[in-house]
Amino acid sequence: MASSHAGTLALRVAAGGGVDAEAVAAKARELGVLGWVRPTGELHGEGAPDAVQALMAFLGDPVPSERVRVEGHEQFAIRGVSAGVFVVQEHQATAHHYDLRLQVDGVMRSWAVPKGPSLDPAAKRLAVEVEHHGVGHNDFEGTIGGGGVIVWDRGTYEQGGRVAWPEAIERGHAVFVLHGEKLRGGFALQRTRPGAKPQWLLIKRRDDEARPGSDIVAERPESVLSGRTLGALLG
Repeated sequence: MASSHAGTLALRVAAGGGVDAEAVAAKARELGVLGWVRPTGELHGEGAPDAVQALMAFLGDPVPSERVRVEGHEQFAIRGVSAGVFVVQEHQATAHHYDLRLQVDGVMRSWAVPKGPSLDPAAKRLAVEVEHHGVGHNDFEGTIGGGGVIVWDRGTYEQGGRVAWPEAIERGHAVFVLHGEKLRGGFALQRTRPGAKPQWLLIKRRDDEARPGSDIVAERPESVLSGRTLGALLG
């Protein structure tokens, strides 16, 4: 059976100096090249050989590149730049859980994670998709409805993966990089069950920020906003 990538060339450029990522991305899209670029100069381009070579020429002085496998990207994205903010709020309601929220198209896409996030790639955390929230809710900390909320972690994040956001979420596989005070590095959300409240798995990717065997929610229970724990808030 013929490969769906037959006739496609993929080249990788290692980071070696800053580039105008917006200009490179615009040129890649004009040429029909897929992949990604970082402002540091690192680039992955795949497509028709002439188009990929034209993108390399657009970079200016000859840059060293190596042929790599075709990854099957469906977009040309800029990586290494913030896509918005994220927050994790520890929430005592009917059941205790952590709310992971990612800013996407002006709203906070939200998942309830009963056991909380983990930096251990072996820990696959159940994450139940819940209603979107407004960005203004991100700083809320206090008692509510007999329970309470603390801001357990917050920061910015980068979108990743081969498919553009928010389509990646709609398809059920979203890759992203967190830059928080407690959570850092790559993560993935993988939908395992559709329905009124879709179920997902939240998984830490194996990178330099992974901590096998760790339990970050037990090690760092305090709010990054006030320093209080949820137990102290509730008295």
